[in-house]
Amino acid sequence: MTVWIVVIAVFSTVSTFLFYASYSIQSNIYLKAFNRNPKAGMVVALTFDDGPDPIQTPKVLDILKDHNIKACFFCIGSKIAGNEHIIQRIIDEGHLIGNHSYSHAFNFPLYSLTKMKNDILKCNSEIEKVTHIETKLFRPPFGVTNPIISRMVKKMGFIVIGWSIRSFDTSIKNPQKILKRIERKLSPGSVILLHDRLNFSDSLLIEIVNAIK
Repeated sequence: MTVWIVVIAVFSTVSTFLFYASYSIQSNIYLKAFNRNPKAGMVVALTFDDGPDPIQTPKVLDILKDHNIKACFFCIGSKIAGNEHIIQRIIDEGHLIGNHSYSHAFNFPLYSLTKMKNDILKCNSEIEKVTHIETKLFRPPFGVTNPIISRMVKKMGFIVIGWSIRSFDTSIKNPQKILKRIERKLSPGSVILLHDRLNFSDSLLIEIVNAIK
């Protein structure tokens, strides 16, 4: 009985470790990600995932322009067709663009190395068609990392951008709760994860910008 208890305890510990390694991009276990810059001084980075969105992304860009703020947009390649003007605007207004995969499929972390590489190349190709820029910034879908993603990143020479503040804006539906969460965790050099596809992304951004200032 004692042996079985020990085995179960070890299995549980290993499972917890593997879950943390895969689902916490800040763990830096499978790959090294840029999550925070403590030497940046009184500066934070705003990053947006899952765009471009034809309705919300322009609203977000308007706010950033009004406040003279630059951000980084991690775009899904399959959303670029038909929204090329938004991608061009992102570049024209001085923002950065990163690769967030072409498919953003729920099973992306389970792809083979070849399939994963092709997916990422396809996203880069869509970005390059519009911007003529080969981005080297990459944020894995869902922030999940594993040995295959690590190998792909190294082979393709990407810089992986994580975050130090996950807003949970896709699951918390109350913008005020999201804002309070960000304010609690805010510190110099923070990298904030947001999503520009949400129907309240613009109003939330205004609140966040005011809080940061």
